[in-house]
Amino acid sequence: MNSFKDRVAIITGASRGIGLGIAKELVERGAKVCITARKPEALADAVNELGGPDVAIAVPGKADDTAHQEEAVAKAIEAFGRLDMLVNNTGINPVYGPMLDIDLEAAMKIFAVNVLAPLSWTRRARDAWMGEHGGSVVNVSSVAGLPHASPGLGMYGVSKAALIRQTVELGVELGPKIRVNAVAPAVVKTKFATALYEGREEEVASAYPMKRLGVPADIAGAVAFLLSDEAGWITGQTLVLDGGVTLMGGV
Repeated sequence: MNSFKDRVAIITGASRGIGLGIAKELVERGAKVCITARKPEALADAVNELGGPDVAIAVPGKADDTAHQEEAVAKAIEAFGRLDMLVNNTGINPVYGPMLDIDLEAAMKIFAVNVLAPLSWTRRARDAWMGEHGGSVVNVSSVAGLPHASPGLGMYGVSKAALIRQTVELGVELGPKIRVNAVAPAVVKTKFATALYEGREEEVASAYPMKRLGVPADIAGAVAFLLSDEAGWITGQTLVLDGGVTLMGGV
């Protein structure tokens, strides 16, 4: 796979879990990264883990805050001189239960973070650098966004389905200079997903043909491929990363 030497990425929600795993993969391949998340302390630890300010900077803030988006894009370009890659990884799911019972404010927040924020980040990356120089975007969706029910996670699934469709539309609108793709992971062993497997990991994993749950590195490698020149003829697509579980009708 091509090196990312001299390339610069923003990864949202990257103080831990999948986002940090993606940041590590890109840095290992030679990229410089700007990582974002809400908590400054966790971000500072992540920057140290990535190798320090020569290869990584952090900009704390909320993913759906437009002022934060503008600041992060500006600081990435100020620090490293360019912006070639964007990974929209931040996602939330603050509720569990029937979709008809969800508080509408919570539903609007889910869409603000999971759908509209990636759209806004992509627009800012285009306007600041990629529209003129080219680039690549990867949205982190979920198997919950595929065309089957996700009981208890209904609104989250609807938002992730919208992100998949948004990826298709932007793949058309932003070509040929900017490619936009997505990944749709199943359960990955992160703090975000602990409620889905904690205390019963072996039982949950038994439904997967690969007989294990995902780890951040499983997602990071696929994201790196989609960002790379080797995926230069791929846009508007969603790569399912699920250990085979959707082949069995599971989620």
